[in-house]
Amino acid sequence: MSLAPYVRILGRGPGRSRSLTREEAREAMALILSGEAAPEAIGALLMLMRFRGETAGEVAGFVEAARDMLPPWPGATPMLDWPSYAAGRTRGLPWFLLSARLVARAGAPVLLHGWNSHQRAAASVRSALPAAGIVEAGSMEQAADLIAREGIAYLPLEAFAPRLLELLRLRDVLGLRSAVNTVLRVLNPSRAPAAVQGVFHPPYRELQADACDLLGQPAMTVLKGGGGEFERHPSKDIALYGTRNGTRWEASAAALEDDHRRLADEAPDPDDLARLWTGELDDPFARAIVLGTAELALETCGLPAAMAQDLWTNRNTARAA
Repeated sequence: MSLAPYVRILGRGPGRSRSLTREEAREAMALILSGEAAPEAIGALLMLMRFRGETAGEVAGFVEAARDMLPPWPGATPMLDWPSYAAGRTRGLPWFLLSARLVARAGAPVLLHGWNSHQRAAASVRSALPAAGIVEAGSMEQAADLIAREGIAYLPLEAFAPRLLELLRLRDVLGLRSAVNTVLRVLNPSRAPAAVQGVFHPPYRELQADACDLLGQPAMTVLKGGGGEFERHPSKDIALYGTRNGTRWEASAAALEDDHRRLADEAPDPDDLARLWTGELDDPFARAIVLGTAELALETCGLPAAMAQDLWTNRNTARAA
């Protein structure tokens, strides 16, 4: 029960090393999650993968091992998986939370899950949940119950996969992100048929799309989003990657606005999410972020993107059945 064979595969030198196969990656992650691997070997494995660049097969194998460790989803399967694992220091308010709420109002239940670090307190995703009208769950069971009643829930990583959080926080020890960041975006703990994902570094769009293709994810959309979240900048043309009907898919979308503001606010106020929702705040750029992001998520779910505007107009009425 040692990671040494997998570390040796990755690190034996020029011309002799190679990436792990999908099955080798699955075996290695299963050993890591069992708690029986030496911490030095875990760090070596993750940093060798970082140096080489993780492959779609490695990500898929890691995800399969992580899913094997998770308990079965305890309720009806949500329609949309929405991971939030960005660690942006400069991003502004998480407007995408209102987009997720709109999708839930369309009758497409949403599971948000995540853990965020290195964020300003005023721009924290978790701190903004109350202003966005989204409840944080303390367990998978609570998340499933909230989704059944409200159509949406936020499930923090420590509430369903504390061992994965330990691996993610090795960034504080090693000083670099690892493949675990990518794995968590692809994880989809409820096995939702549709998923949306954000990245900060553009090459990860194709990596995550390819991993989802290997895993048989029916529908997924990934983009380079605000601070690494699934959040559309309305003033930029965007490249889209993912899967549709279980096969690889790519597309592009033109800018929606001429306003070239940055997504990061100079002085973010989480209460602005609530004010935008109620109509007390009139901010066309923020509204374009919310609607543009919701349109992409709705399309991923197989629903008309045009629903976003109608949902926004009627957002203060009862949630759609």
